[in-house]
Amino acid sequence: MATLRQYFETDFNHVLRVHVEIPVSDTHRIEAVWLVDFLGFMSFLSCYVPGEDQTLESFLQLIKAIEYGKTTLLFQHKLTLPATRQFPGSLKIANADPLVIQAQFFGDPVEVSANEVTPSRRLFIYSEAQLEDHDLIKLKEEGKKLGHEVQFRSATYATTRSRQEVQLAFISYDSRDREVAQKIGIGLQRLMCPVWYDEFSLKVGDNLRDSIEKGLRECRKCILVLSPNFFSNKGWAKKEFDSVFTREILEEKQLVLPVWHGVETREVYEYSPSLLNIKGLNWKELGEDEVYRRLYLAIEPSK
Repeated sequence: MATLRQYFETDFNHVLRVHVEIPVSDTHRIEAVWLVDFLGFMSFLSCYVPGEDQTLESFLQLIKAIEYGKTTLLFQHKLTLPATRQFPGSLKIANADPLVIQAQFFGDPVEVSANEVTPSRRLFIYSEAQLEDHDLIKLKEEGKKLGHEVQFRSATYATTRSRQEVQLAFISYDSRDREVAQKIGIGLQRLMCPVWYDEFSLKVGDNLRDSIEKGLRECRKCILVLSPNFFSNKGWAKKEFDSVFTREILEEKQLVLPVWHGVETREVYEYSPSLLNIKGLNWKELGEDEVYRRLYLAIEPSK
């Protein structure tokens, strides 16, 4: 099941995400993104509030700290670009003071600045805390008084939404390559391709073996992060590798999508000669975004 944090990071994949912090007090800041939708010509804020013990008062303090045209958003020197297939144009970004962001759509000679995009006053709050209905109504009412249209997304949102999503790909990797696997998981989610990745899909109390086997049985494709770590792993990574190849034999179809991470042809051959018959993606040579794109096309061939 996808986590609330995952949805915060992957929702609105058609817009530019400017990573910022909102100063709530002199000592407290909230993680947020300024979302610039050049297609809809509007921008809005999305915040992530960790901790299950947050109260209504915490969120009231947050919305009071956001004053349009007055509050200074603290830029965290990070941008997340829109999914290529959903943005029909190019972006120009200059790390100046102030930050310069301009979009130009294909066939249009005029560039549009992010500063020209109209703020929508829409405010999304992703919170690990669950508010009672009467508190949520109060938050929305107080938000309207301050000029916000608050949309509150809690664990209930994540749980309900995950039940409706079919995980299309399983990511098999060695735990020492977690950073790469996580990037692949987030990159595919941003392309609207749900994946089985343990950090996203397992929750406390889940039966590890049952969940993994279910993911391997039901996935459309299995992404293998091939690395020296993967090849030396005799535990879960080896079991997952054996399981997916057994399924390939039973179903007589290709399920494996190899991503080569720091390995050479000889190492792949020594681990499994049959892997050389499958076109792999080289993480370093292609770059992250191109790996995500090609994986997506292999998982969703109709796109």
